[in-house]
Amino acid sequence: MQLAAIIVSLALIVVGAALFVRAIAQIYRFVRLGQNVPAGTRTDEPVQRTVTLAKEFLGHTRMNRWGIVGFAHWFVAVGFFSLILTIVNAIGQLFQADWLLPLIGEWAPYNVFVEFIGLMTTLGILTLIVIRQLSKPNKAGRKSRFAGSNFGQAYFVEAVILIIGVCIMLLHAFEGTMHHVDGYEASFFVTYPLILAFKGLSLTALQNLVYFVAMVKIATSFIWMITVALKTDMGVAWHRFLGFPNIWFKREADGDVALGALQPMTSNGAPIDFEDPGEDDVYGVSQIEHFSWKGLLDFSTCTECGRCQSQCPAWNTGKPLSPKLLIMSLRDHAHAKAPYLLAGGGKDMEGNEKATEEQLKDVPAAALAEAERPLIGTLEENGVIDPDVLWSCTTCGACVEQCPVDIEHIDHIVDMRRYQVMIESAFPSEAGTMLKNLEKKGNPWGLAKKQRLEWLKELDFEVPVVGQDIEDLTEVEYLYWVGCAGALEDRAKKTTKAFAELLHIAGVKFAIMGGDEKCTGDSARRLGNEPLFQQLGQENVMALNMAFGEEYDDDGKVTDESRKPKTAKKIVATCPHCLNTIGNEYPQIGGDYEVIHHTQLLQHLVDEGKLVPVTPVEGLITYHDPCYLGRHNKIYSPPREIIGKVPGLRNEEMHRHKERGFCCGAGGARMWMEERIGKRINNERVDEALSLNPDIVSTACPFCLVMLTDSVNGKKNDGKAKESVQVVDVAQLLLDSVRTPVDPAGEEESADAPEPEPVK
Repeated sequence: MQLAAIIVSLALIVVGAALFVRAIAQIYRFVRLGQNVPAGTRTDEPVQRTVTLAKEFLGHTRMNRWGIVGFAHWFVAVGFFSLILTIVNAIGQLFQADWLLPLIGEWAPYNVFVEFIGLMTTLGILTLIVIRQLSKPNKAGRKSRFAGSNFGQAYFVEAVILIIGVCIMLLHAFEGTMHHVDGYEASFFVTYPLILAFKGLSLTALQNLVYFVAMVKIATSFIWMITVALKTDMGVAWHRFLGFPNIWFKREADGDVALGALQPMTSNGAPIDFEDPGEDDVYGVSQIEHFSWKGLLDFSTCTECGRCQSQCPAWNTGKPLSPKLLIMSLRDHAHAKAPYLLAGGGKDMEGNEKATEEQLKDVPAAALAEAERPLIGTLEENGVIDPDVLWSCTTCGACVEQCPVDIEHIDHIVDMRRYQVMIESAFPSEAGTMLKNLEKKGNPWGLAKKQRLEWLKELDFEVPVVGQDIEDLTEVEYLYWVGCAGALEDRAKKTTKAFAELLHIAGVKFAIMGGDEKCTGDSARRLGNEPLFQQLGQENVMALNMAFGEEYDDDGKVTDESRKPKTAKKIVATCPHCLNTIGNEYPQIGGDYEVIHHTQLLQHLVDEGKLVPVTPVEGLITYHDPCYLGRHNKIYSPPREIIGKVPGLRNEEMHRHKERGFCCGAGGARMWMEERIGKRINNERVDEALSLNPDIVSTACPFCLVMLTDSVNGKKNDGKAKESVQVVDVAQLLLDSVRTPVDPAGEEESADAPEPEPVK
């Protein structure tokens, strides 16, 4: 038994280690096939990145949001790395059954650690096995987060961990037996019952059991290593290694997820100058090698856990997009095409092959066939990603928020959209109307710019307009960025007027841009039309900077004399999409402003006592988190605090709220596209809201207001919603409850209310 165990184990160790080293080299060369990233964007602040990695791994910050799953996975993950010495111990036991690790083999704290972590790893993987079985797709269908995952690979990995966990406990029990543990010892607080059971065995029998179990442990470990080394696209196994660099190289060094701003378009690591583009510039992604190396690393790191899928509004309403399946498809295509690319293969912008026949002569036929597949194409075209998958995304950010290994799904989706829009002109036809309106009129509805001021006629007080009533913003505290919807869409205009009136009541001096305000370009950018975003953004930045007191020379550059603005650049917006674009994306094109959301300012004014909600607004209310306010900008509390200050309201949260809030369906330029597949996303969200039987559905975004109102009205017409239910912005609620305050004699305003935090 001993000789056989030694031969089998050592053979597997040698083969496994050699293949694993080769696999790491293959993955490194594969990842390097991707485009470069802008210098410093993934390697800045190395100390902070290392701290972030340690926090995310040791704290399991994303996984622990899932309760028992996170708890069980923590022990499995920690056990995998911390029990590595048990393999060394098992190798020694092949040659000498009672062998112990030098120095620490008889050290009680180490033995207690092995007992505890070994037990918890075993119980942890058993828990995860049970959870996977309870959530199998044949029971839950599309609602299973494992739908589409590779179950065979998952079963293999789970079996390996379970076998190794059992072997660790058995070998530790044999140690106690062979080293004559006569009474209970803390070092064997878990395996003591096994020690008692093994006491009656002869020494030879014990030794043979040690040889056999040690061989099983080593063989299982290295059969796993050989398997994953031969299958480098096995994400359910490789994520335990690739997750570390993927988290370390994440977009934000401080640990923030890749939400908020989209990244500027780059080609081979350099930003594209749309006024004078390079001849070799690549626009967006049309081939797998056009993704950045971080993108290829993302694809290989996916563990197929399906947390992104379970939260995706498109997948949950019957559409073909699953963030998990998208990443898996890109991963499988990339790995299948890799031999062709590593041999020098590839196509130029005209579709001509770069490599010679000689270079490609040894490339497997399967890789050559994979290289011919279009990245974006229908099933009939043998495409990797179906166009319906690409255009179903609302960019809500739920996938990015939930991913435990920091995959940046939205960036990859938008990169593919950019090529489709800019090069192929292949996008949903109705979105073309929106783009034309933006180009010609500066707003998605195509209305004349004078229409932006029509809502002012319905107010009984004056609102100054920059360039008409005031020269610049030195005389006011805030610039109110009204936004296209807030100025032009009838339902959103109610929010605009309510917010303006509240500012007037509170005595806040503010002004608007009026006709000089254009669409921020949010929808154009997320649709994939980056040049149009750049054009709109630069025009807005110039108008804003001039409004704040900066002056431009004939070349369009800020003059040295006016480089320091005359007033602080404070902007308040009622639209989270405007908030996000101006606050997070305009710094990319020369606009640096302090931007806050209207709910943040209103909460501040209520806390200061400048707005006093006293009139009760009776009824049950539920609040819908706008994606670009919540997940993208982490603003959850202000709307809820305002609702909590309005007397008479009873607030009840929907099942999906805050970080797990469900999209209204309008983001990612979906506001301007028809929803032809599956259930409408706004109907899904409204069904969840109406299940609470509310009197009021509230939100804090004009896009959400439109989408939710449309759905509620449709359900009223169908008799599925009571006629009294309203959809309103938080500002409208507050205005209904506020009376113009009269200064009581001797009463002082609170000076302790904190200033609202601007978007960074």
